[in-house]
Amino acid sequence: MQLLAKLAGNYGMDDEILKQLKENQVLLEKTYKTVERLKKYFMWTLIITVITVILPIIGLIFLLPMLMRSLGGGILGL
Repeated sequence: MQLLAKLAGNYGMDDEILKQLKENQVLLEKTYKTVERLKKYFMWTLIITVITVILPIIGLIFLLPMLMRSLGGGILGL
């Protein structure tokens, strides 16, 4: 905000422009905070998706062959 005051003094900005710049700075800070919250939300969504979808698929890749072997052995009587 001090930089804005310096600019206003050096270049003869009127009070209305300075007020608008301050309001824009406040809105920019609010937008930044919102974006940071969204980033965290998306990160946790990704983590939960990996835990609930990807990890079970990887588990099936390893467990399905063992299950097929045990079921196939029982059916064939081996």
